[in-house]
Amino acid sequence: WKVLTSEYLARKPWFTVRHESLELPDGRRIPDYYVFEYPDWINVTAVTRDGRFVLIDQYRHGLGETSYEIPAGVAEPSDASPLNAAQRELMEETGYGGGQWRLLTTLSANPATQNNLTYCYLATVVEPLGEQRLDPTEDLRVHLLTREEVLELLRTDRIRQALMAAPLSVSYTHLT
Repeated sequence: WKVLTSEYLARKPWFTVRHESLELPDGRRIPDYYVFEYPDWINVTAVTRDGRFVLIDQYRHGLGETSYEIPAGVAEPSDASPLNAAQRELMEETGYGGGQWRLLTTLSANPATQNNLTYCYLATVVEPLGEQRLDPTEDLRVHLLTREEVLELLRTDRIRQALMAAPLSVSYTHLT
């Protein structure tokens, strides 16, 4: 695909979009294509020594509802790696840390129109290490749930975020 023109329509902290005109390999043209630019994201399926999953709940204005989620956030430019971003987010949102970490999978929310990736980590044997350090826009609560309780949340659509439900499901194959 060849980019013929490209211009930014908006550049905001949580909303950057560019408009492009494209030419396909066979010569056809797409005059209006929109790409949403986001920094890479991370999320963490965190499990304590006694097998409890560290989840949060928070209100999401786009859907107008509160749902359960795994700790997640943006990889900041100051983070040395996606792993460092994941460890920072888990600590900030829940006060949990330590443990053993591994990359579960890397996903794209929508590769047709978004340019970022989500790095999904599994952290086992995590423990409380301090207090939450929430961002000014965050309002969330921490929950320690059993494997069965998490499965019930997935079954009853109480974990709405696809980029969180997918790695939670994948984590079950790694925790046997």
